[in-house]
Amino acid sequence: MSYRTIATSVEAEIEIKKSRFLARLSPAADEPEAREVIADCRAEHPKARHHCSAFVLDPESRTQRFSDDGEPAGTAGAPILDVVTGHELTYVVAVVTRYFGGTLLGAGGLVRAYGQATSAAVDRARIITRRQRVPVHALVDYAQANALERAAGNRGWITRADYGGEVGLDLLVPVAEVDEALATYADLTAGRAAPAVGEVEWV
Repeated sequence: MSYRTIATSVEAEIEIKKSRFLARLSPAADEPEAREVIADCRAEHPKARHHCSAFVLDPESRTQRFSDDGEPAGTAGAPILDVVTGHELTYVVAVVTRYFGGTLLGAGGLVRAYGQATSAAVDRARIITRRQRVPVHALVDYAQANALERAAGNRGWITRADYGGEVGLDLLVPVAEVDEALATYADLTAGRAAPAVGEVEWV
């Protein structure tokens, strides 16, 4: 199982008939964090008329919220959400702050403007894919750690190491490859390692 999200916050701005639309796209681990990003945008732009937003959470994108924040219903939050879900992003919050330029854009114009501003931010984002991995941990010596890291690289596994007198080495492997990781530890340490299987992580 996997999901797509963004690495760091990004911003973009477009202007339509003198109205400025400032979009911020940020990672959000949960709903309180998403709402904190929205509050930060309000605090940063207190004179803006609208701070419309949408966020999507959890690996299967089941939590979805949006707000038109005073714009006509369906003209702001929904098109922002459509862009986020259209790019299959989750654990993401998008906020589009509008400074009114004096010209009414109409419902269609607003839908396009909010969608375009959000798309501009998505275009600037570094999209990453996180997958479920299981850490298989053991204490090994430095030579064994080097051999295990090479083997892990050949299999597309991720390694995480803590270097001290010995090396605390995690092989982060797909759920279906835990037995192979255990066998790799046994092969490359002549059975001297005592690997332990940890809980599933998103990496």
